[in-house]
Amino acid sequence: MKPATDLPDRRTLLNDLWAIQLEKRHISDQGIKTLAARYQLSEVEIEGVVSFYHFFHRQPAGQYTIYVNNSVTAMHSGMPAIISAFEEATGARIGQTDPTGTFGLYETSCIGLSDLEPACLINFQPFTHLTPQKVKALVWQLRRGVPVEQLANPIPQHLRYQLPPDQAVLLRPFVPGETLKALLQLDPEEVLSTLEASGLRGMGGAFFPVGKKWRLCREQPGNEKYILCNADEGEPGTFKDRMLLQYLPGLVIEGMIHAAYATGAAEGWIYLRAEYRWLLPELEAAVAAYYDRGWLGAQIPAKSPFRFDIHIQLGAGAYVCGEETAMMNSLEGLRGEPRVRTYFPVERGYRQKPTVVNNVETFAAAARVLEIGAERFAALGTPQMKGTRLLSIAGDCERPGVYEIEWGTRLAEVLDWAGAKSTLAVQISGPSGQCIDPNYGDPCFDWDDLRCGGAVTIFNTQRDLLQILRNFSSFFAEESCGVCTPCRAGNFIFTRKLDKLAKGLGRADDYVEIQNWSNIMRQTSRCGLGRAATHALLTAMEHFPGYFSRYFTPEAAAGAQPFDLEAAVSDYRETVNKTLGTTKTN
Repeated sequence: MKPATDLPDRRTLLNDLWAIQLEKRHISDQGIKTLAARYQLSEVEIEGVVSFYHFFHRQPAGQYTIYVNNSVTAMHSGMPAIISAFEEATGARIGQTDPTGTFGLYETSCIGLSDLEPACLINFQPFTHLTPQKVKALVWQLRRGVPVEQLANPIPQHLRYQLPPDQAVLLRPFVPGETLKALLQLDPEEVLSTLEASGLRGMGGAFFPVGKKWRLCREQPGNEKYILCNADEGEPGTFKDRMLLQYLPGLVIEGMIHAAYATGAAEGWIYLRAEYRWLLPELEAAVAAYYDRGWLGAQIPAKSPFRFDIHIQLGAGAYVCGEETAMMNSLEGLRGEPRVRTYFPVERGYRQKPTVVNNVETFAAAARVLEIGAERFAALGTPQMKGTRLLSIAGDCERPGVYEIEWGTRLAEVLDWAGAKSTLAVQISGPSGQCIDPNYGDPCFDWDDLRCGGAVTIFNTQRDLLQILRNFSSFFAEESCGVCTPCRAGNFIFTRKLDKLAKGLGRADDYVEIQNWSNIMRQTSRCGLGRAATHALLTAMEHFPGYFSRYFTPEAAAGAQPFDLEAAVSDYRETVNKTLGTTKTN
């Protein structure tokens, strides 16, 4: 047995698995044996990692591996016809390869191209605005040896709404290195003070103050600290980070550099979701350019010169790796399962060292704050949500794409800009967010109203809410890591409850069970996936009680009254308010 000091660092395990997958088109028993010997781990341990990630296949996945996504936006855009066309043209069936082993056809969740649906990935190259005719022509060309990269579609910027120059923050003209000039004027403490004064919050969903998070990391003892950029943008309907990585990667890199300077970290990672593999060469080139100009590596110019290195790690297909502790496990070569929350990442994170984890948009925004100043940034937005944010808008609208809005903007304005007509419902923050009636009140994007994580999906009156929610429920059931019972069992139960409603067999006690299971999942799930999985269903029932009442049949007992969902929702909200000791239900 090799001495421990001679063993490969387990952090390279995902890269080794990818190398085998791409070369052999699957990970064979021999591949697992080879890696087990290399890392001095059991074959079961390697198998456990392989089985966790969607894009590692144990059986040959075809010379051309096709991933068609089953997100609700894709389905509404005509994906069923696209799947049929691929099956007919390739001879493969969903979840299988064709008899010759040329084509593998698989379903996956949202691939970050919601503004360009129906779309798919072939050998992780993007193909957009598909039609059955395009599919057949594409397969014909692949059979004749035309390289996939040559056939792939360019991905447009799709910036649909930009604030005036005096209000724009993220989508201002970008000059590489411009934000880094602040490092020559400010020491680490002044960087932290600037961010704190700006009121910038993280854009990943928790909205924790950025300056406070970075300061907490800086104040931890020890010299080994890390900066992690969460680019695992897996929430269906979200693609704003994709746009930033494609068109403004330098802004994201500079945000990470500022974080390293402020916290004392010397090493950072960009965890890039596998669905964005096609962005990897451009992102690697952007990082290399910063090394070439002396803005990464040793002796980075600053008031206090420092060292910082950035690496890129490709994920392998797991929505739960968007949760920060799951992402850290994945970076360490483990199954991407969320950790038990004993410590915050700023205390013990990556490799059990103090770690800052922010998403792509947050690092980009932090760099802009240090460019334009805290006062200018804080003058935008609302008292609790300063500045601006990016929205990924898709679904039933004329102008899907990326919008930069000021916090406090009304939803009605955004829908008008997007060209939404006959809107029935809007899903805020993807399946884990709120399903709302846009005509109820006058909601705006703010702390106490629509605390949006970035995705806005629009559904018109031709759509069936129950089918949308069934799609969301299936997504969570598939993506749950299964470690904690509330999430594993609860998501399975929710899919069955919604199937039951769709068959017209719902009863009043089903609604009560939905409430009870939701409470259990929110209070006891290990991570945000389980805690948020029922949010869309409950908010939809709250906003559309008349729609759902018809799915709950009267009790079979003689003399039973029809189920009043509106009254049940009112009772439920009163119970929650009493439990939480508050007068408002978010």
